[in-house]
Amino acid sequence: MTTPEIFWFLPTSGDTRYLGTSDFGRPPTSAYLRDIGTTVDRLGYDGMLIPTGASCLDPWVVAAALAPVTQRVKLLVALRTSISGPTVAARQAAALDEALGGRLLLNVVPGGDPRELAADGAFFSHDGRYENADEFLTVWKRLMEGETVDFHGRHVRVEGARNFHPGPQKPWPPLYFGGSSEAAHELAGKHVDAYLTWGEPPAAVAEKIADVRARAAKHGRKVRFGIRLHAIVRETEAEAWAAADRLISRLTDEDIARAQANYAKMDSVGQRRMAALHGGRRDKLEIAPNLWAGVGLVRGGAGTALVGDPGTVAARMQEYQDLGIETFVMSGYPHLEEAIRFAELVFPLLGKDAVTLQRSSQTGGAFDIRARAAS
Repeated sequence: MTTPEIFWFLPTSGDTRYLGTSDFGRPPTSAYLRDIGTTVDRLGYDGMLIPTGASCLDPWVVAAALAPVTQRVKLLVALRTSISGPTVAARQAAALDEALGGRLLLNVVPGGDPRELAADGAFFSHDGRYENADEFLTVWKRLMEGETVDFHGRHVRVEGARNFHPGPQKPWPPLYFGGSSEAAHELAGKHVDAYLTWGEPPAAVAEKIADVRARAAKHGRKVRFGIRLHAIVRETEAEAWAAADRLISRLTDEDIARAQANYAKMDSVGQRRMAALHGGRRDKLEIAPNLWAGVGLVRGGAGTALVGDPGTVAARMQEYQDLGIETFVMSGYPHLEEAIRFAELVFPLLGKDAVTLQRSSQTGGAFDIRARAAS
């Protein structure tokens, strides 16, 4: 087995033990996010996705706050092409990359909800925001390479633009991106380094990989591939499925109907594909072996989880690897405890160091990391 990259997710809109309720909610305080970030860093995850959106804390501020308290984990931060300009964004990326010592990754996000974009002062059609992203990235890349740029496009116009302080990664921090429409795939083929799909059944993922790969080839490029999934892993299959049922046990039919009505107002093709996997019904949520769509009943974006014992979850991940997936962006509720659980139970089966957290009397009860070689 080739060892994949494993990223974790930082819940900057809050965390919970039960979807659809705030009874056991955890607000996204700086202290809690720092606990997750430093734990993920010490556990040996390769990266951490810091999300974006109206309900999330600003990802750039959060990433800057984590820079001095993390050492090795890479931070995947949103590059919002629809609500910022390429010149300012180039300066921000270079500065943050320097603060992180070259650990910055960028997640290109044109946006998927016209209402959210409108609230931020951006008004684009679906394909228009990808046209804008194309122009944005064309200028942004030239700035990151040290050029002085004059550019007059349909959406982006700059004159004498320059980034005076290049960051440590050359020519720029790696660009990640996810989108399911034809316009999104074309943008991926032309510009990005890694394409991320949400967790659809393997056959659907294979089709997306083939399409993006073909579009990249037309531009003389190659693209790497990753997948965004939740994980519910326990020592036995029965325990894992019980945990999945418990996660949505407090959802009402009204909760589900309200969430699905909200997502239906978006023009995101990816969101429509997520909704189609479960159809708003909670009685047929295992949409492929060990792939469970329960999270998507009330959560936008990534809505599927791998559910099972460690060996089963690792086997399902291998099936995605066989398709060309190299990076897994994982998460679980609540994110602090599940980051530890996933590392302890699944890392050894993926060829990564097995890591345990143990309380230490020498550190006043704080968690210490003890790693043992993977077998």
